[in-house]
Amino acid sequence: MRQDGRVTDADAASPGPGLGAGPALDPAAMRKQYRVEGIAEAELAATPVAQFARWFKDAAVEAHLFEPNAMVVSTADAEGRPSSRTVLLKQFDEQGFVFYTNYDSRKARDLAANPHVSLLFPWHPMARQVIVQGVARRTGRDETAAYFRTRPHGSQLGAWASAQSSVIASRDGLDASYAELAARYPEGEQVPVPPHWGGFRVAPRSVEFWQGRMNRLHDRLRYVAQPDGTWRTERLSP
Repeated sequence: MRQDGRVTDADAASPGPGLGAGPALDPAAMRKQYRVEGIAEAELAATPVAQFARWFKDAAVEAHLFEPNAMVVSTADAEGRPSSRTVLLKQFDEQGFVFYTNYDSRKARDLAANPHVSLLFPWHPMARQVIVQGVARRTGRDETAAYFRTRPHGSQLGAWASAQSSVIASRDGLDASYAELAARYPEGEQVPVPPHWGGFRVAPRSVEFWQGRMNRLHDRLRYVAQPDGTWRTERLSP
């Protein structure tokens, strides 16, 4: 364990038995020791969003993690069948965590049937995770349009070109659709906001801050929303 508290390669993975012509890695042998220092209840901010802002700054500014706003969004359909995917967080405040997507996508269809959602920020190099459980609601069209205007021109065209989550015949068809849009809306010309595209705001019901510790005795501190709008904090066993 390095004294700066980062995850180390102290316990290196060793090759396991071969599954084919060559040796294979054994996942059971892959181990790392985590940070010496942890997180205490007295150090927590008054709200989970304020605490998230602290850790998000650590991840983005101090640790320089690649895409610290990347989060795993897990949904379940009306029959309870789960699915997960990585999405980029685009805004957060005391009202919730916002991401954007095609409203015809699988995740959006799931949320239409079952608005309960889980967000996971996997900041592995820092041995940290943040897990948000809450309810997703669509953002307003004015808010969606304001964000859409900040996207690069190519990303705006991509929102039109992609029928997200649908089966397509080939990559060529997708590229041709994009090329047609690029000709219709050249760089510098305003692209209309797709009616089938927009944001979701996840209002948190609970937010867990997970800090890896030595010997797998991790710190897990969770905020839980109360009926009066305040937050209760509790420690979970690792």
